[in-house]
Amino acid sequence: MTTTKVYKIIFSNQNEIYEIYAREIYQGEIFGFVEVEEIVFGERSSVLVDPSEERLKTEFNNVKRTFIPMHSIVRIDEVEKEGVSKITNTAITGSDKVTTFPGYTPPGSDSGKK
Repeated sequence: MTTTKVYKIIFSNQNEIYEIYAREIYQGEIFGFVEVEEIVFGERSSVLVDPSEERLKTEFNNVKRTFIPMHSIVRIDEVEKEGVSKITNTAITGSDKVTTFPGYTPPGSDSGKK
């Protein structure tokens, strides 16, 4: 029996931290971006509705593939099953606890020269 891999991707987007789950993730053809496909949302049978998960469902509705800049990614984990996708405001969690990864300067660029 083959188990389907599920990845938890945490990334920053406009002063918010997104936590989404997907079945496919890889470095894509666009330099500096990670491609994420088959975004999944947990099936909930309860009456409680998480507004941030509903917002994510709406935002990623009909999205076949999304490209996330590498410098925005905080963490990628392979998990056993999907959890609840959510959006967290960095002001609530403490923006000093999330640091973006330093940008990449391609070899031969003028930015490092004086």
